[in-house]
Amino acid sequence: TRSLLGVFEEDAAAISNYINQLFQAMHRIYDAQNELSAATHLTSKLLKEYEKQRFPLGGDDEVMTSTLQQFAKVIDELSSCHAVLSTQLADAMMFPITQFKERDLKEILTLKEVFQIASNDHDAAITRYSRLSKRRENEKIKAEVTEDVYTSRKKQHQTMMHYFCALNSLQYKKKISLLEPLLGYMQAQISFFKMGSENLTEQLEEFLTNIGTSVQNVRREMDCEVENMQQTIEDLEVASDPLYLPDPDPTKFPAHRNLTRKAGYLNARNKTGLVSSSWERQFYFTQGGNLMSQARGDVAGGLVMDIDNCSVMAVDCEDRRYCFQITSFDGKKSSILQAESRKDYEEWICTINNISKQIYLSENPEEIAARVNQSALEAVTPSPSFQQRHESMRPAVQSRPPATRTSSTGSLGSDSAALSALSLDSLVAPDTPIQFDIISPVSEDLPGQAKSSGQSGRRTNPFGESGGSKPETEDSILHQLFIVRFLGSMEVKSDESPDVVYETMRQILAARAIHNVFRMTESHLLVTCDCLKLIDPQTQVTRLRFPLPNVVLYATHQENKRLFGFVLRTSGGRVESHQTSICYIFESNNEGEKICDSVGLAKQIAFHAELDLEEQSRLIAASSRSNQSSAEGQFVVLSSSQSEDSDLGEDGKKKRESEA
Repeated sequence: TRSLLGVFEEDAAAISNYINQLFQAMHRIYDAQNELSAATHLTSKLLKEYEKQRFPLGGDDEVMTSTLQQFAKVIDELSSCHAVLSTQLADAMMFPITQFKERDLKEILTLKEVFQIASNDHDAAITRYSRLSKRRENEKIKAEVTEDVYTSRKKQHQTMMHYFCALNSLQYKKKISLLEPLLGYMQAQISFFKMGSENLTEQLEEFLTNIGTSVQNVRREMDCEVENMQQTIEDLEVASDPLYLPDPDPTKFPAHRNLTRKAGYLNARNKTGLVSSSWERQFYFTQGGNLMSQARGDVAGGLVMDIDNCSVMAVDCEDRRYCFQITSFDGKKSSILQAESRKDYEEWICTINNISKQIYLSENPEEIAARVNQSALEAVTPSPSFQQRHESMRPAVQSRPPATRTSSTGSLGSDSAALSALSLDSLVAPDTPIQFDIISPVSEDLPGQAKSSGQSGRRTNPFGESGGSKPETEDSILHQLFIVRFLGSMEVKSDESPDVVYETMRQILAARAIHNVFRMTESHLLVTCDCLKLIDPQTQVTRLRFPLPNVVLYATHQENKRLFGFVLRTSGGRVESHQTSICYIFESNNEGEKICDSVGLAKQIAFHAELDLEEQSRLIAASSRSNQSSAEGQFVVLSSSQSEDSDLGEDGKKKRESEA
């Protein structure tokens, strides 16, 4: 809009420049009859140069150019006339062009200054509104700032509409201001020569009559257009009144979640030091798989980030509302942005999420995005509450018929051949709730973690310590730590194929996008030879513990290497005394394959350790059997010797003892 406004303003400047020259020429005609010939010659010359003028909006007006060329010829013929009636020239020639110059062109300049002031006031009001604190809300200050934004935005919009109306009307007034003075000049000349001059013929009179009719038609068209624009302005003022609020009601203006293109103003966070930062308001827009930004006054936008296969999530940043973070596919570049309203905030996150899936490359991207979201909505039943999850896992009083599922047609990566041969029910249990949060070890028992007799009475220290006892991973050979973000978990029916992990990734990410779950819990994943641990990075408290023997399957995504997951086999579940399998999905900083390799190494070390333990057990058992047989042999020998000693007497005994 501002680029188009710049074209109109450039055209208005060109019109003003040209009209000033034409006004000076006509003023010379009026001032001095002695210079009439030279002034008419200059006027004729300017009219001939009209076709050489570079009007941005009037370059293809051939009718206007040909008409002015014909006028130029006639005026050139009349340049030899030596007198004109001053009164007729003042009334018919100087008045229209003076009105256009002094009234219409100055009105454009005045409206331009008013619009600039209103735009600056609106920017200042938006800046104050963006600085509102999220935690320490002051209703009085918030109301004042909101009223200031409302007033400045309404003033800017009204000024802008009147300014645009004046610029549009200028195109009609330009034609009238050019034709009316010329028509008055010619009529004055005709009247002066009493229609008897040799230079004035019936053909010229007919031409002038046609021009007069055309001017009246243009005036009527302009009046009709101005009336329509005034009505449009009134309608827009009524319809746009709710939009002046910086954060409109989301129930009246819901967010569109199927967009693949988005543009608007955002506040970008720029680091200015180790702990300090600044915020800059710029215009952002998406172009294919790129996020672009354009500062005010720039000719074109610049690349901010490649958002193909990127990740986007809501963040808390410097006590500001509606902030979200975009991280590139390799995790090396990130940007924190702030939206103006919740509607823009949700639309930006959904749009970038849709673009990251490369839906925009299809023929009908919004239709495909809507279909993918709808199919994902029908395929999943998210439940962020742990209580709902446990209630759904309890035995039902009345049996329900199994819910039918359609086979999955979309996935995060390329679908494997095995997945196309399996139905959805063979991978994921029907009516499976999705868990988006990490279970607190205080409120619930960890899945798959049976309490041993030695650990049943031990309390968990909130500071990550265990009251004098040695940590269970202290003797472990392997200790590898990774930064991960928990995406979700759900119960699965199979734990034999990696396709289970791929399908769980698809359903969890689709559920997050549909149900607007953007927050992810960041943890440290510790891989040891005994278990996998999720540790709070701030308090070092163990959030979850997964025994390594229970981790039966693990895989990373085929294309997005930041996604990985594993299947944990636990006891208990929907049916009592039966083992269940739960698939956990995480996102890492491009380390999915490394984590899977680390888990595989841990299981190999544990397996070899178990083999060594079994070998030691067999050796100990064999040694104990050998010692037992030797002891029995000694017992027999000693018994026989004792019987012989009883027969030998004291001397024989002493002799045998000395020999021994």
